[in-house]
Amino acid sequence: MKKSERFKVIIDIQAQQEKQSLQALGACQQQKQALEGQLRNLRSYRREYAEKFDAAESRGMSIGQLLEFRAFIDKLDKAIAAQQQTVEDKNKELLRFRKNWEQNHRKTQSLQKIGERAVLEEVKLADKREQAEQDERASRAGRKNGMGTA
Repeated sequence: MKKSERFKVIIDIQAQQEKQSLQALGACQQQKQALEGQLRNLRSYRREYAEKFDAAESRGMSIGQLLEFRAFIDKLDKAIAAQQQTVEDKNKELLRFRKNWEQNHRKTQSLQKIGERAVLEEVKLADKREQAEQDERASRAGRKNGMGTA
């Protein structure tokens, strides 16, 4: 097996690993976007609820209602904080996936360059061999022509 063929096998395996790391990166990116959407929805809901609270408070409400509103807003604040932490954790995970993909991408590119050099070396070697064979044939033909006339 030629050196370039051996490299092709290695390059194909590395390219597959790069593809898998890119797919994992994409999936992580989608998860992050979904989590950010949930966070936006929680914040939007909290704003709406706070506006309802302000409107109800201006009309007057019982202490029970006031405590109920405040307790629910506190729960929303905790849910928002937890979701924010989840988004931050997903960002860290996304960075890890991105670094992994970048490393795999660089490795694939390096291996491809090495494979290209191996092919070029083989082509040069084949050209040299062919040239040597042609020179040998020409030399033999010259000797046969020179011997036949003498």
